[in-house]
Amino acid sequence: MGDVLAGMHSTWEFDSDSVLIRFERGIRTPKLFQALGERRVPYEALSAVELTPGSKRGTVVLRAVPREGADPLLEAAAGQLKDSSDPYRLVLPAERELLADYYATQLRALLPDDPAEPAGQYLVAAPPAPQSFKAYDGKASFDGQVVAFRWFPTGASTAKWKAGDQFFPVGELEGVEWRSPEGLSGHLRLRPRGAEVLAEADQDPASVVFGLGYGPVYESLPFAASVLEAVRAADPVLALESVCAAPAAVPQQRSDPADVAERIRHLGELHDAGLLTDDEFTAKKAELLAEL
Repeated sequence: MGDVLAGMHSTWEFDSDSVLIRFERGIRTPKLFQALGERRVPYEALSAVELTPGSKRGTVVLRAVPREGADPLLEAAAGQLKDSSDPYRLVLPAERELLADYYATQLRALLPDDPAEPAGQYLVAAPPAPQSFKAYDGKASFDGQVVAFRWFPTGASTAKWKAGDQFFPVGELEGVEWRSPEGLSGHLRLRPRGAEVLAEADQDPASVVFGLGYGPVYESLPFAASVLEAVRAADPVLALESVCAAPAAVPQQRSDPADVAERIRHLGELHDAGLLTDDEFTAKKAELLAEL
């Protein structure tokens, strides 16, 4: 179509095979939109187009409805996003309703023949790696190949301290679970292939937990989508072999000496409290010293 439709917080640029959604940068723009920057959505990734009255008086909303399985961001969100943070909503002044209706009609004519059919692959790109954020109990980072959880001296449970920092190649994962920090029990949980899923994310070394100011939506959701896309793209044959083979050694960057000293101090406290045996304390201390 080659046209541009500007609304509140975003602008839609229509091309022959896709719509490019550009998000504004400003104090009133949702932080998730600012983090996303822009997203190109092929028309084949859509199942419907809706035009409805806005929640605010004097506005209308043009919404493109993505097909199931087409967008890793929405798959990771699993229906937990608020309307105000939905990247597929374009809010317009009510006086532009006729124009919005025109574009809705044009978009509907470009939808795939079987829009209700789930997409066989992701059609919208996830936010690219590297990604990172601070959770309540540790720092999560993803370089495109390996997810790393590095526990904080405060916040991490004894179970996680005993397990040590965790590294997960995407070929050894089968999924990602994201629970919004805006609800109860917010967390990001990885699902290693064949591993038992623990009930409490706080005790699961494959999880990081959120809290007030930790793991905000605009950081943790793009992270989850990026990992999910990489997991889906991983070679299933190699992923299956990785379950049977011994875990490959993951190169680690040198740690900050001050951070290592603080973590050793915390281990000493756990040892003094009887939560770590002498052997566990010695082995874990040696692991930390090896990071220097």
